[in-house]
Amino acid sequence: MCGPAQSRLVSLLSHLRMDLSPLRDSRDFRLLFGSGLVGMFGSFLSMIVLPLQMKDLTGSYAAVGLMSLAEFVPMVVCGLWGGAIADALDRRRIVLVTELGLCLSVAVLLVNALAPNPQVWVLYAAGAVTAGLGSLQRPSLEALTPRVVAHDQLAAAAAISSFRWNLGAILAPALSGLIYAAYGAAAAYAINIGTYLVSLILLWLIRAAPPAEDAPPASIRSLVEGVRYALGRPDLIGTYLVDIAAMIFAFATALYPFIADHFGGTETAGLLFSATAVGSLVASATSGWTGRVHQHGLGVIVAATVWGVAVVLAAVMPSLWGVLACLALAGAADMVSGIFRATIWNQTIPDELRGRLAGIELLSYMTGPMLGNARAGLMAQLGGWRISLGAGGALCVVAVLAMAARLPKFRRYDARTDEHALREKARRAAAAAA
Repeated sequence: MCGPAQSRLVSLLSHLRMDLSPLRDSRDFRLLFGSGLVGMFGSFLSMIVLPLQMKDLTGSYAAVGLMSLAEFVPMVVCGLWGGAIADALDRRRIVLVTELGLCLSVAVLLVNALAPNPQVWVLYAAGAVTAGLGSLQRPSLEALTPRVVAHDQLAAAAAISSFRWNLGAILAPALSGLIYAAYGAAAAYAINIGTYLVSLILLWLIRAAPPAEDAPPASIRSLVEGVRYALGRPDLIGTYLVDIAAMIFAFATALYPFIADHFGGTETAGLLFSATAVGSLVASATSGWTGRVHQHGLGVIVAATVWGVAVVLAAVMPSLWGVLACLALAGAADMVSGIFRATIWNQTIPDELRGRLAGIELLSYMTGPMLGNARAGLMAQLGGWRISLGAGGALCVVAVLAMAARLPKFRRYDARTDEHALREKARRAAAAAA
């Protein structure tokens, strides 16, 4: 017989355990999960090796930070257009074509890495092309999830997808520093090409996801319609602005190669890149409790504030392990914020607008890190990496709290009473019954 203490422990663990029902119930979600798991492993290898290679070729903080600016314009343009075509064309076909393009862009990086004198401009150009193709693809990927997962399982699906992402983020960066030091950039790019090929096979097996019969063609007009819808939803605007502010001021992976030099060399860079992913993985693996939270706007605000505080603490830590612990805390907070933001998006946005809004979401969670890396690199060039981290984290906290004060509808969002969430839930229930 279990005593009261054991019963309470069992109850607590059941609340923390990740909800795996989307994987059990949806074949297509399982295929998406498998494709993402394989693809993310290779992609993270390239993502880590690119700044390491740029650092070795230039030795410049600014050159590493400016890689993000080279990716910014393609990301913005292709992200918006990717949202428009996701609502106008077969989403599965878009994902397949862009996945093939991403594979070819990594092949260019491989050829450059094998050359006697690798060219810096190729790193910038390939990074920009990769950012553009990834931004074209991401809205269709995001818009596929509500198609293949039940409405009440969307929060669980967001946690599972995040778990998949962070599993790759831990394994790949932990190995990438060693692979780069031992075999060079070419080995990492070659592995990435192999993972893209496996991912393409899994994506091919997913059922077609054609647009609605009355879907508007991809055009500037359809883009404007999506932007107008987003601007009319203060709760959505809050999810975008809070995340952008948090990332611009406190995201700083461009500093990791230089922090690694301070604490022991290139081999430690992988640990720094993995630290936030470890925190995120723990948060997603214990995310069962998030399904019982309904005030998602307030949850995003609290999580983003913790993210900024953790970055400030990382800046003042004297040891590598202290920095890693703070980065892990930041990663956990960012994961919780991401789960709540994805839940708001997937539970409230109509399917006919889901692709275009996914494009806007892409801009919100990609713009911040890109500009954040540029900010971090330029500030570190002036004052060093500790000043860049500490000042950025403090500005993050101030900006998030200011946004919370200015956006009361976002702060008070509750899925149990929100009209958009209730309407979308009823629509999906009627469609399932029909």
